[in-house]
Amino acid sequence: MPARPVSRRAAVLLPLGVAGTGGVAAWRLLSRMRGGTYDPHALPSPLVGREVPAFDLPALSAPAQAAAAGLTSRQIVAAKRPALVNFFASWCAPCAEEAPVLEELKSRGVPIYGIAYKDDMTAAKRFLKGNGDPYVRVGADKLGTVAIDFGLYGVPETYALDAGGVVRRRWVGAVTTDMARNSVLPLLRSLG
Repeated sequence: MPARPVSRRAAVLLPLGVAGTGGVAAWRLLSRMRGGTYDPHALPSPLVGREVPAFDLPALSAPAQAAAAGLTSRQIVAAKRPALVNFFASWCAPCAEEAPVLEELKSRGVPIYGIAYKDDMTAAKRFLKGNGDPYVRVGADKLGTVAIDFGLYGVPETYALDAGGVVRRRWVGAVTTDMARNSVLPLLRSLG
């Protein structure tokens, strides 16, 4: 059966429709940028509004000590206060860049829980020793299974949880000083 030719009207209207849709999308983006509501680090997450995924990770130490010093979702929820969960890795350059910002947040009393993503335990410990350790506790996600449950795009990535353990926001990429001041701290204050 021969292919049916495309009508002239469709050939003209289809590109106009695509251009119109693109124009509307660009206008909305520019409006959000002008209004100060556009955040390029805010990628949608199916976790926002849901409880933190259940996990139980070993610590960055010998197996005998892992149970005592590891990280579980139950520990975070039991603290009953807003907190951050930060995925990092020793091989991640932006993780080193955000380390001073996380240290500053820690100094302001923000509880931050770390998850070492697909990292060698010795390298992760060396990273924390060299860049500072802003974490209340650190768990080792050697296989990346917890990262999958979170929907991780890559490291670094940070999640804000309310006092009940519900995920309220996700930031993809390194947390900068401006982000901490204008986004992270105001959100945590509003959740507290």
